[in-house]
Amino acid sequence: MKKILALLMLVSAVCLSGCASNQLATDLKQAEESSNELEMVQQQPEVEPKFIASSEDERVKLYAIQESKGEIEGVTVDIEGRQQNFDWSVPNTGTDMNPQVFYTDLTGDGREEAVIIIQTGKGTGLDHFDMHVIRAEDFSVIKVQQYEEIVADQIESHVTANEDGTLAITVKVQGQEHQFNSNVELTPNSNQNELAFGGVVIYALENQRIISRLGASIGTSPQYVCDFKVTYTFDHVKNEFVADQIEIGTYE
Repeated sequence: MKKILALLMLVSAVCLSGCASNQLATDLKQAEESSNELEMVQQQPEVEPKFIASSEDERVKLYAIQESKGEIEGVTVDIEGRQQNFDWSVPNTGTDMNPQVFYTDLTGDGREEAVIIIQTGKGTGLDHFDMHVIRAEDFSVIKVQQYEEIVADQIESHVTANEDGTLAITVKVQGQEHQFNSNVELTPNSNQNELAFGGVVIYALENQRIISRLGASIGTSPQYVCDFKVTYTFDHVKNEFVADQIEIGTYE
């Protein structure tokens, strides 16, 4: 009996020793693999974000998050060293125009806002921009009233054909009526009875105020007959930039 117990104890010791050895080997292998992976990560160079544009004083910078075939999806806005990501797109419009970046006080509170203007469309009868205004202290976006809302609320137009083939156009802007004729011809069977908008929407800054130029067109292949210069003001109650003055300019 004693011999049997001694044998069992010997077998158990051998098993335990073998199991411990196997576990130790496994641990050493895993540690080596982890060390190799860490070394590979450390050896990989850091990818610098692609710089796009900056304000004149370089206090605001714009970087691309991801780019493919010239199309940028997502940007990083850097304001004096602090950064925030936005899901804005910078499409490849076939031009060399980079986004425009400004750092100026547009709200009149004595503090600068970051302003980014991005060209989003360019082609025959097409010139389109987006504008973004960001508060520097918290990266909140201040809304800029879109052209659709401005046209719906403040611009009325009516188009009729004259007997001589020209068009009689009546435009009412902020209560003031304007009438003029245009040599642009309507396409056959066209039922367009008002001006069309959306092909040309251009933003800019002028004397620390936002302005936009809206092209007004006739026909499915747009022919522009006039444009509207919109000057914005900051509405403190709505907390957004809204149309203040609208001027019409006709084409000869």
